[in-house]
Formats: sequence, C-alpha cells, structure tokens
Amino acid sequence: MKNYKIDRIGVGAIFLTALLSPCCFPLFAFGASALGLGGVELFGRWTMPVFLALIGVFLIGLLLSYRRHRCLYPLMVGVPGGGLIVYGYITMELTFIYAGMFVLLASALVNYYRNRLHTKGNKVNLVSVITCPECGFKNEELMPENACTFFYQCSSCSTTLKPKQGDCCVYCSYGTVPCPPIQSGNNCCA
Repeated sequence: MKNYKIDRIGVGAIFLTALLSPCCFPLFAFGASALGLGGVELFGRWTMPVFLALIGVFLIGLLLSYRRHRCLYPLMVGVPGGGLIVYGYITMELTFIYAGMFVLLASALVNYYRNRLHTKGNKVNLVSVITCPECGFKNEELMPENACTFFYQCSSCSTTLKPKQGDCCVYCSYGTVPCPPIQSGNNCCA
C-alpha cells in the first residue's frame, strides 16, 4: 500500500499557520518576529477556519496511515488532540489550542515511528549468492519477485541444482537469502 505523507504535511502546515499568525497565536509570535515576520497575518480573518481544516487534513492522513500499519496509537492520540483544539476554538482558550497542537505533534511522531516499523519489515532482498554443492562455486543472482526457481545450472561445473527436500526453491536450499515469498511471510509458490 502507498506510503501517505498527508499527516506530516498537515501537522507541518498547522505549525506554519500558527507561526505566521502571531495575532491568533501569541506564543509563536517570538518565532515570527525572529524571522522578521512579526506583522504578517497569513490568512487574516480566515486563520482559524484554515487552521481547523488543516486539523482535518492531519486526521485524514492519520486514518490513511492506520490503513497501512494497523496501529491505533496515533489515532488514539491525534483525535483527542484535535478535540482539544476545537474545544479551545469554541471557548476561546488558547491554552487548549496549544495543548492540542503539541498532542497532534506527538501523534505525528508516533505515526512516523509506526510507519518506519511497518516499512522496515516489508523490504525484500532480491539478491542472493548461490553456492554450488558440487564445486563450491558462488554466484550472485537476482531472484524473481513473484516466482520460485526450481532449477539452477551452475555456471562453473554445469550441475543442475534442484531444491532440497522441504525447500521450495534453489534459493532457499543453496542461497544466502531465501526466496521473496518466504521473506515476505507468504507460503511458497510450490
């Protein structure tokens, strides 16, 4: 499944909007002033509606990421963070808005970590070194992604290798890396 980055774009845009809207977010006014943007109001009177829409973008990104890694932690943190911001907007309490922003940031970090864990486990190595049991010759081969190799002819002694009993292909029997179906946790294609 595709790696969506909508959550990172959403949380980045939320903080950029806050940084560039010192009238609405005085806590971030020092950052804008340090950048020489103290008098800039990014969206004018539309700042808070745009800010709330970006929270929606962020939560949609978390939902799409959940479909990928199936971990509820980022959503369990992000949804209450969005709720804090909406509550702060309704009651005009900046404390809740700031707290919600940092909860969303924590949610984005947890989601990033979960995406990294999910991606790390899905990498399939397609290069294997086959060692001929007859002559000991080693040859680096590129394995097919969606098929098993049942026969392999040694380029040194011309011996035709077949899988050992219990193995699905020559890469599982004589290679340094098992075949892609086995690496990805699927049943072999035998």
